[in-house]
Amino acid sequence: MIIYKCIISGDEMFSDAFKVKESANGIFYEVDGKITTRTDNIDDSLISANASAEETTDCTDSSVVSGVDIVLNHKLQETSFDKKSYKVYIKDYVKAIKQKLQEEKPERVDAFMADVAEEVKEILNNLKNYQFFTGENMNPEGMVGLLDYREDGTTPYMLFFKDGLLAEKC
Repeated sequence: MIIYKCIISGDEMFSDAFKVKESANGIFYEVDGKITTRTDNIDDSLISANASAEETTDCTDSSVVSGVDIVLNHKLQETSFDKKSYKVYIKDYVKAIKQKLQEEKPERVDAFMADVAEEVKEILNNLKNYQFFTGENMNPEGMVGLLDYREDGTTPYMLFFKDGLLAEKC
């Protein structure tokens, strides 16, 4: 399995357990997800609890969580942006990625900088369509994944900047 981590925060963003494809210009990984509901039932027998014959309990400890499986599996945390705050964030983020690329993959810098401006413009034009998710540690300098839905309105997918990720084989 390959885990994709943010190169700034080290947070897990997604894995290859999901359908992953590269965007046409190679700036994003597009990761398909599913809406899922999970129930966490606590089974008393698993914790050596023995129900008394004299005592009846109506209380069952369980919780139900619904959401996109990518978000739930990798403990992504929702955050929010308006147009102005996203511009501030993305300017700093692109600068940080450019610096990392100059250190580690200098041949990618020109292509990244040429393509990222167009993609950021597209994101800003459709900002209201996106939900924003950061890694588990909520590092404000780390990657923010963009959640949107396909044309059918029910199939979620997330966008992650490819150059902001480190693929780690487990």
